[in-house]
Amino acid sequence: MLFIHEQLKQKKYPNCRKVAREFEVNWRTIHRDIQFMRDQLRLPIEYDKNRWGYYYTEAVEQFPGIPVSEAELFALLVAQKVVSHYMGTAFYEPLRSAFDSLIRDLNAQEVLHLRDLGEVMDIRLTGLEDLDAKTFQIVSRAVQQRRPLRFRYRKFASRGIEERSIHPYQLICANSRWYVVGHDRIRNAVRVFVLGRMKDPQILSGAFERPSDFNSRDYLKGSFGIFKGKDDFEVVIELDRWAADVMRGRKWHASQQVAELPGGEVRISFHLDNLEEIESWVLSWGAHATVVRPKALADRVLAAAKAMTERYNTPGMPPPVEGQVAMPLGIR
Repeated sequence: MLFIHEQLKQKKYPNCRKVAREFEVNWRTIHRDIQFMRDQLRLPIEYDKNRWGYYYTEAVEQFPGIPVSEAELFALLVAQKVVSHYMGTAFYEPLRSAFDSLIRDLNAQEVLHLRDLGEVMDIRLTGLEDLDAKTFQIVSRAVQQRRPLRFRYRKFASRGIEERSIHPYQLICANSRWYVVGHDRIRNAVRVFVLGRMKDPQILSGAFERPSDFNSRDYLKGSFGIFKGKDDFEVVIELDRWAADVMRGRKWHASQQVAELPGGEVRISFHLDNLEEIESWVLSWGAHATVVRPKALADRVLAAAKAMTERYNTPGMPPPVEGQVAMPLGIR
């Protein structure tokens, strides 16, 4: 609506189909926006049949403030709390500026209500990535404009750097880290890349068409996080009463099924295409979780536990404190 307002102010005679192409939405969506601007915001908008577009019948300098519901104020508060966690990173100033723009047209009563909500609610985020803002801007521009992208890349746990060239389909933020999903032009396959391990990204000439049936949710539906596999596992894990109370009511995966057991424990199951990330999740619960199946996952957890035992039995390491229980990393 702000875009339409600016077009009207500049007498560019926007119409529904032109604006719809700009934002890649259906023209009926734009038509509803214009009706809202005219009927609810009382803006003097009329249609010029000769110019095939809308115009203001009188001067309008400032876009009117839109009434905000309590639910929308709560959403703004969440945004404000999240922005504060990026202080000290390259993202903070752009995020703060964007948030200031969002609240600029709130009336005094709404601003006071937002402040009161902020005093009784807080959000804690951990592990936020201090990503290079320039890298993020270049990659996001390539995704938005559907332009090929070239960059130098360090693969996971590798010291070597290799050049990669992709058609970037979509940006994804998972577990406070940014990724881009795209078609690797050399390997001729869809791959996921960590923005934090990219160097010198460059947008190339030309353009590409993203497959109409591509959807990151479908592509990663078998992933516990962001890692894509090719297998089919039914993962079943039992959590004791302590872990059950921590886990109960939380959604970890779309395929999640939870069954309550007689002693207060729970049995949780997932359908996954790989075991890499679920292994870390199980280990994060320590002795509070037991893998029921598949055996391959149980073997991986056992091997990791043996490796940790050997590490802490190394001469010179302090002995564990008897009775001490560590808080599992799964609480986050």
